Amino acid sequence: MAQLFEVHPDNPQPRFLRQAAQMLQSGGLGAIPTDSSYALVCRLEDKAAVEALRRVRGVDEKHHLTLLCRDLSELATYAMVDNRQYRLLKLATPGPYTFILPATKEVPRRLSHPSRRTIGLRVPDHKTTQELLAIFGEPLLSTTLIPPGETEPMNDAGEVCDRLDHALQFVLDAGACPAQPTTVLDLSQGDEPVLVRPGRGDLQRLGLQLD
Repeated sequence: MAQLFEVHPDNPQPRFLRQAAQMLQSGGLGAIPTDSSYALVCRLEDKAAVEALRRVRGVDEKHHLTLLCRDLSELATYAMVDNRQYRLLKLATPGPYTFILPATKEVPRRLSHPSRRTIGLRVPDHKTTQELLAIFGEPLLSTTLIPPGETEPMNDAGEVCDRLDHALQFVLDAGACPAQPTTVLDLSQGDEPVLVRPGRGDLQRLGLQLD
C-alpha cells in the first residue's frame, strides 16, 4: 500500500521528503508531482526498481527513461553536450522540457536506448521535486505517469493512489500539477534539434520553430 505524503506546495515538509527519499534508497517506486504532470521515479542504480517502473508504466527497454536533475552541473555528468546544446539547455532549465542526449559512461547501459546509447534528461521547475532531489542527493530515474493503454498523464495524487496503490511505495501530494507532458527535443541526431513530442514547454522560449 502506497504511503501518501501531503506536503505544502511552497514549503514541503522536509520530514516527509526524507521518508520518501529513504523509500527510494531502499528500492521503492514513487509518484511525484512535476512542472508538467506526475512522474514515476526510482533510484538510478537499482535494477529491480527500474524494472518495476517499466512494468507499471507498460514500456520496454526501447522507451526513453529520463533523469530528473537538480541543475545543469548534474546533466553534464550523464550526457555529452557541446557549447551550442548547452546554451539551449540553459534557456530551457529549469522547465518542462526533456532533452534526448548522448549518454556518458556514468549511465548504466541497460538504462540508455539499446541501439542509440542516448538518455533523456531534464531539470524540473517544481519546488517539491527540487527539494526531494536535494535530499536524495542524486538524480532520479523517471517517466511520465501515463497508465498503460492511455494517452493522458495523471496529475491528481488521490487518483494515483486509487489506481496504483499496490504498485508504489509512496505518492507525494503537493496539490494538482499540470496534466500535460514535457516537450521532448532530441539533440543527438545532428546540429538541429528534432521535436519528438510537443508538450507544455514553449518552443518560442528556446527561440525554436520546429515542425
